[in-house]
Parts: sequence; C-alpha cells; structure tokens
Amino acid sequence: MRDTVSIVVPVYNAGRCIADTITSVLKQTHTDHELLLVDDGSTDNSRDIIAGFLSDNVKLLQNSGPKGVAGARNTGIDAASGRYIAFLDADDLWAEDKLRRQIEFMKKTDAAFSFTGYEFADENGTGLGKIVRVPRTISYREALRNTTIFTSTVMFDMEKLSKDEIHMPYVSSEDTATWWKVLKTGRVAYGLDENLTLYRRMGKQLSSNKLEAIKRIWNLYRNVEHLGLAHSCCCFCFWAVRAVARRV
Repeated sequence: MRDTVSIVVPVYNAGRCIADTITSVLKQTHTDHELLLVDDGSTDNSRDIIAGFLSDNVKLLQNSGPKGVAGARNTGIDAASGRYIAFLDADDLWAEDKLRRQIEFMKKTDAAFSFTGYEFADENGTGLGKIVRVPRTISYREALRNTTIFTSTVMFDMEKLSKDEIHMPYVSSEDTATWWKVLKTGRVAYGLDENLTLYRRMGKQLSSNKLEAIKRIWNLYRNVEHLGLAHSCCCFCFWAVRAVARRV
C-alpha cells in the first residue's frame, strides 16, 4: 500500500488563517497526500478561499448542518482513502518535513499511533520559542495524567487501526477522549520529539480558555472515563502541573 496521508482539517469561519494552513500542507516534502477540508457551516469567506486551492488532492467536504469539531473530523475520517490519517486544525501550521519525518518514525517504531513536539505561535504564525517536548511513548494510564498529545501532530496508521476506533465521540475535548479510547485497547502512542508543528493561538481569551479546559478535563475523568473521585483528583493534579509547565 502506498504511503498516502489523508489530512483531515475541520473548518469553521477560518478565513483569517486557512490559506496559510493549506499552504503549509502543499509545501510538504512528502507529497503523497490528500487534503480533506471539512466545512462545518462557515458563515465567513472560508469556502471562497478554499475554492482557490481545490484540486484532485485538495477537496472540500460539506457537512449537512453544523456537527461540531468531532462531526467534522468524523466526516473527514470516513472520506479518507490513505494508509495514514493525520489531523490538522484550521489555524495551525506544519514544518515542511513534518509528514516525511513522522512516517519514517512510525515505520521505524512500528507505531499505529504517533504524535510530535510543537511550538506555540502568535496570530501571524510566528513561533514564540516555547517548544513542547514529548515523551518517547505514552500509555493509557500515562495519558490520563499527561495530555501533551496535540491534535495537529497526531497521525494514525490505518493498516493497524480501524476507522471506528478513531471516530471521535461527541463530547468536550473530543480529541483527548479519542486518544484515550485508542490507548485503552492496550496500544501505546509513540512521540517524535521534534518541533514539527506551530500551534497558532488566534487572539483567544486565555483566562476563559483555562477555565473551560478545567471543566473539560474534569468531565472526561468523571463522565467519559468514569474514574472515581480520588483517581480523578490525582490525575487532575498531574494534568494541571504539566499544563502549566507547557506554557511557562
């Protein structure tokens, strides 16, 4: 099977940044890929911008009504035809050799699930010098305490996984819930400790984001993973320390 990568990008009112994101994919040194942009009911000029990039390998998919980020990613997963599926958010950027380096790494480690390091960036896509290092491997138990797996760095080998396994649940922090779902089967996620992605933050209210993150992670522990109160508190403390460390 060819090393085709299906890249799933959920799009909702991303007109300010989607052209840069698409360009970062088109500049990849690994050129065997299909870019699946899933519009989830945008009301800005996102679709018009995407239309200028459409080709046999750049496709615009349209959800029938807004389904949220999980629904958009699931639409892309269902349409994917590549051996690998990678996720990229509409405001993030990849280094030119991201796909090549990650595929080489997955073949070397025989990984079904991999992720990479990344760097925080400003609204213009300029790196801020804060690079997040990642461990060599993460198990399910470790992932409960360490949510360092960033969506725009994740890649799955679909010769080793099924689409049902990576479909995202309709919950808050659907991406983290998906990583835990895959890891709970006994698989391990392999971390490539190289800075290959820019996590661009588009003028979001950071204080409210932090509060929402706390609510989301607690909901995952208690209502998705159904952890006991003591176990949830323990995991939350580890999560909080690591979340702060990633940003200082």
